[in-house]
Amino acid sequence: MYFLLLLSNFATTYKDSKDFVGNFYICTLVMATIGIFDSGVGGLSVFREIRKRLPGENYIYFSDSAHCPYGERTEEFIINRCREITEFLLGKGADIIVVACNTATAAAIKTLREEYPVQFIGMEPAIKPAAQMTKTGVVGVLATAGTLKSDKYLRHKEKYASDIIIAEHVGEGFVELVEKGITSGPEAVNTVRHSLEPLIKAGADTIVLGCTHYPFLAEAIQEAGSEISNEKALQLIDPAPAIAKRLMEVMDAEGIPHNPENGSVTLHTSGNKDILQRLYDSLI
Repeated sequence: MYFLLLLSNFATTYKDSKDFVGNFYICTLVMATIGIFDSGVGGLSVFREIRKRLPGENYIYFSDSAHCPYGERTEEFIINRCREITEFLLGKGADIIVVACNTATAAAIKTLREEYPVQFIGMEPAIKPAAQMTKTGVVGVLATAGTLKSDKYLRHKEKYASDIIIAEHVGEGFVELVEKGITSGPEAVNTVRHSLEPLIKAGADTIVLGCTHYPFLAEAIQEAGSEISNEKALQLIDPAPAIAKRLMEVMDAEGIPHNPENGSVTLHTSGNKDILQRLYDSLI
């Protein structure tokens, strides 16, 4: 949010909401607009955490559901889609953009930062906190195939997991469940069990949720985990709170104040708008 103030014959901007007298007066108010996008509705898990910290900003969310999931797409395809979505969000007035997709971050964020004059916040592999939390010395990672083979993920694993064991598995069918709005119940539990069981059998007590769709399946993951093992509940690592914190840090560094009032949320999708609205209403 920026207040534009006029003093005599020139204008300047201030970043707080003081009262002004004399020749000072508030001319207009511009609130920050935050663009967020994902391959589908998974990025809403990130939006949910961001809005807890920043309830007053205007949000534009883009779900690329017509091309979801990204996990098996080529890097070239993902980069091109991210360019198109970025241009759409900038055209809608986004001041800063959150790439709320692990696969898109791994494939495209370097290109986006080189080609567009705005700040991009991407997803980070949550290997470091998981390595610090595990008691068994085994961390399980559930992610897409694209994330698991990305340079960024491999670098984080090498840097932070040298003294622990990492067990990995693609979350097979996870994205499709969430895109249908199925986040709990027998179908969800049965689906996640297939990918979760090898990690628990390997000794993992801490599970990194390496795709933004997966936090919506947390209840099903815990239920499946309790069926596989009688040990205490799994520690699930959702990187979304850390991404929300990072967004606030970047906004502060860029001089973008936080608006204390309630802002707006606008939803866009390359797929079915009614489905996106229904999933938004049920997930958020």
